[in-house]
Amino acid sequence: MRAFFKIIVRLILLAIAVLLIVFFSRSPRNDREWMPDFATLPEITIEGDQLSIRHIRNSRYDAEARATVAHYDRTFDLNRLESVWFVLSPFREDWRGPAHSFLSFGFADSSYLAVSVEARKEIGESYTVWKGLYRNFELIYVIGDERDLIPLRTNIWKDDVFVYPAKTNPEKTRELLLDVLARTIELQEKPEFYNTLTQNCTSALGEHVNRIAPGKVPNSWKLIITGYSDELALDAGLIDWDGDIESARERFRVNEKAMLYADDPRFSTLIRESD
Repeated sequence: MRAFFKIIVRLILLAIAVLLIVFFSRSPRNDREWMPDFATLPEITIEGDQLSIRHIRNSRYDAEARATVAHYDRTFDLNRLESVWFVLSPFREDWRGPAHSFLSFGFADSSYLAVSVEARKEIGESYTVWKGLYRNFELIYVIGDERDLIPLRTNIWKDDVFVYPAKTNPEKTRELLLDVLARTIELQEKPEFYNTLTQNCTSALGEHVNRIAPGKVPNSWKLIITGYSDELALDAGLIDWDGDIESARERFRVNEKAMLYADDPRFSTLIRESD
């Protein structure tokens, strides 16, 4: 019996060793067969105060979330950068647990530039929290139009979306945008894996904030159970709101307006208007 037990233990250890070898031998790459909405990377050029971006994603989606992929190019004047917004979209109504978050930067001409840290999916892949633990997805910074990133969640997936104004100043907003863009470029040159725990959408944003304002985002389980990250941000003084989190969620939920104004060129302005 003892010999049999030793054989079983050795087989288990061998299986674990094989799994670890496979896990760590997989290298991140940028040349896979990507899903169409993740295939085109942005091209970023910064000259003085002028930010030029090619391939800003502006796709539209059918009822099955299949993308009609589109992009546009635009130049932004960094001197006209006015605001940054924290966007949070929980995946479920019955438990405020898993969620997606991203940032959107507002300019004086009422244009908005959204940056979303995501798991880059290959053709045929689907995202789950568990798959995100095991080097299944590369990390990508999607630079997109709000009319792409928000209606996909409100109108197609039927998820709640909250668009919170950040409490900051123009100097820090500019630093944050430039830090995010630098990371976007870095990942194009040296790809990395997405990880649900250590490299997810919200933890990445926290790292950016802490680089320009050290210690502003504390270590918290709410960076992993990301549906509560708005509560963390409010408690840390990062959301421009004097009430509690429940009143903030009621005020900054944009679902009805996003559905009403999805095709309006003034989409970003209209979803931010108070009732």
